[in-house]
Order: sequence, then structure tokens, then C-alpha cells
Amino acid sequence: MDQTKRPLLIPPAFATYAEEHGVFDMYKRLLEQLIIHRPADPIAFLIENLKRDNNDVPQIIILGPPASGKRSIAKLVCSKLRTAHITMENLIHDADLDIREQAKEFISKRQAVPTELWVKIVQERMKLFDCVKKGWVMEGFPQTREQAQALQEIGVYPKHCVVLDSPDTVLIERAAGKRVDPKTGDVFHTTFDWPTNSDVQSRLEVAPGYTEEAMVDKLVMYHRHIDGILRCYGDTLKTINADQPKADVFAQVFTYLSSQPRTNAPHTPRIILLGPTGSGKGVQAALLANKYNIVNVCCGQLIKQAIADETKAGVAAKAYVEKGVMVPDNLVLNILEVRLSQLDCVTRGWVLHGYPRTREQAEQLAKAGFRPYRQFFLDVPNDSVLERLTLRATDPITGERYHMLYNPPRTPEVKERLQRFPKDSDDEVRKRLAQYHAYIEEIADFYLDGQHVNADQDPHTVFECLESMIVNPLKKRFN
Repeated sequence: MDQTKRPLLIPPAFATYAEEHGVFDMYKRLLEQLIIHRPADPIAFLIENLKRDNNDVPQIIILGPPASGKRSIAKLVCSKLRTAHITMENLIHDADLDIREQAKEFISKRQAVPTELWVKIVQERMKLFDCVKKGWVMEGFPQTREQAQALQEIGVYPKHCVVLDSPDTVLIERAAGKRVDPKTGDVFHTTFDWPTNSDVQSRLEVAPGYTEEAMVDKLVMYHRHIDGILRCYGDTLKTINADQPKADVFAQVFTYLSSQPRTNAPHTPRIILLGPTGSGKGVQAALLANKYNIVNVCCGQLIKQAIADETKAGVAAKAYVEKGVMVPDNLVLNILEVRLSQLDCVTRGWVLHGYPRTREQAEQLAKAGFRPYRQFFLDVPNDSVLERLTLRATDPITGERYHMLYNPPRTPEVKERLQRFPKDSDDEVRKRLAQYHAYIEEIADFYLDGQHVNADQDPHTVFECLESMIVNPLKKRFN
């Protein structure tokens, strides 16, 4: 056989490894650190950064006007993510003695602490173990655009910036009922969040600086600076309405913190569509392939093609197909490996449907190096599947397909000659549905990042839903 006519097969492990370990993002992050810190010995600096166990730690700033709930939400986030909680008060308290004294001197004179001093304090705090290993949540800082820009110059830039927003009238009303536990620093409210513990109730104190006049002054100062601060964090910014129950605010905040920004790192689309018979996997695969120029890989068609081409695996599979039994997993995987390793699949990506049907097949596919970066479960009720499949028929003369409910034949002559595919009988469809539901839970346990889509709607609506999930990064799963 002429060697030049053989299909070029490329192991999938190269691109998969780079994407799985974030090689391109790591390269980008190291370059950023080099530019920010400008070390005398770049190589030693890069080695030290690579030695860190985890660079993907939370880095969050929570901003908002006074009495918007920053402290409560920041504590809940820190408790959930186990990160360091940074406030202006504990920044000064944890600073070195000489820096602390300088800051306290400005505060005692009722003067603003200079930005240069804040930068020194924050820079030293970020070097501590808890910030490096666990990440940080910075509450209520920076307070001016100058401070925000100074933090950026030393490389302190949040991955997520949350702004809690609420009408001024609501904030002033909240401030009137605000109470502080002097022992723990927890914040409560006489109306909305009163503690159940009687000991805590007895020691609560009125929060200083929250009279109506003081609140007006603070709000004027906040509105003067907030627009300038937000322009510094446009790429990571999320504004959340704080005029709602604390649990709802926290839920929205945590949903945003679980999101990840889009990356510029190159990747090859590798998509698996899972769903019962009649769920529209083939239609959605064709739509995705046409729009994004990826390869549409149907497992059933591949087996038929292998049999028609009389390949080694095709000849072995032919006996099983003729008997109407399932082709063994090793033969199917062999046929899939050949197709998914070809140049077009490796360079353009692929969307696979009709496989895997069991968890064992999913595990074998992963061991072979074909790890999908998106898995979608097309959910359709059994009644809808039966309606879709048992009522469809084909015109043997024109080859046109009809559906008795959605696309009925236009003339009695066409209706009389319509033929139904034997596999579309009620019993056959129910049998295939039973096989699908017997294994789908195990497959879902294997594909933990799999996303469910309601496929019991218009195909183009389903496609739009799939498309939105493909282009947006997966939510981060915190341990």
C-alpha cells in the first residue's frame, strides 16, 4: 500500500495535555508577574513561582456604600472559600510596627492615610502565607481611583470585583438599626438580622459613625470616588442589588465568583452529545459542525462506513451488525480512535454523538486520550420521544420525511404510500429508552462537568442554549 495515501493520525494527547494543565494560561501568568515585579534574576523568579502549589486562588474585592452589607457578605465568602479576610482595620493592625505607627498617627489627626503607605501595607500583607496559599477577599478597599491604580502597579488586581449597590434612602434606614458585636466584630440589625443568642443580644452596641448626618457625608464621599474606581476594574466587575435578603445577595455573589473569565489560550473543541433516542443529537451536531467548522462524528455512521470500506475492524463488526447485536466495545473504540486521530479532527475539533452508551465506554474513551471539554445531556421526556418517533414516516418515492402531527402529508395519495421504519415502533422505541436510562446515571457520575439542556423545544432554541454553554467557560468548582 502507498504510504502517502494513509490517513495522517495525530495522537490527541498533545493538545489535551496543554489544555488540561493550563499551559498557555500559566505562560501568560508568568509573563505578567515578570513585567509587574521586574526581578533582577528572571529565571530564579520564574522557578520560585512555578514551585507554588497553587496559583489559582480566589482574589476578590467587595465594594459598596456604607451599610450595604460588605462585611456580612465578605465573611460569608471567606467562610465558604476559606480565604483571608482583609479589611482596612486589620491591614493596619497586622502591619509592621513602624508602618502601623505611621498609619495610626494619620488616623489620630483625622487625616487620610497616604496612598504610598497603603501600598506598602497591602504589599506586605499579600506576601503572607494565607494570601499566597488560600487567596484573599478585600472588603471596602480601595476607596479612591488613586489607590486602585497604585494596587495595580504592584500587581494586586482582583479576579472578581463585586459592588453591592442599594438606594441611599435604604442605606440610611439600615444604618439606623445597625448593631455591632464588640467581641467578634459581627454586624447585626435590629429589624432584618437580630441574633437569636441572648448573650450576643445583651452585648451588642450601636455602630459608631452611622448617624444620619454621618451617613450622608459617607455616601457623598462614596459617590464621588466610586465611578473612578470602577473604571479600573471593568473586566472583572459585577454589580449586585443589595436591597434584598442577605441569603439572596450571597447566592448571587457566589454564583459570580464561581464564573471564570474567557481565556485567549488556544483550544480544540471536543464535544459529546448524550441523550435518548429521538432527542435531536444528530440535528444539534450538524448545526454545531456547520457553524463552527468542526467534524460531525456519528458513531453509528462510522461503523457502517467501516463495514462498507471493508476495514479490519469493519469486517469484524459486520457479523455483529447482521445478527442485530451490539458491536463489542473494543471494536467500536478502535473505529473511533482511527477517526478522531485524523488531521481534521485534531486541528478543527469534533462533536461526537451515539457514543459512549455506558460508563465503561466513557472510561475507555478517556484512557485512549480523547477527553471532551464539553459534555451535554439532551433531556427529553419519554412521552415526547414516543411522539417524535412513532408518528414519523417516509415517502418511498421521493424520500421525503413526514410527521403526522408536525409535518403531515399534503395529499391522501402521499399519506397512503408512507412507510414507517421498523425501529420506530412503540415497543422498539421503549426498549431503546429503557437501555438509555439504565446507563445514563453512571455516565453522568463520570462526566461531573456535564451540562443538562432541555431538548424538548424548538431545535434552534436548543442550539442557542448549547452555543451559550460552549462559548462561556465552565463554572469553577470550589473544593
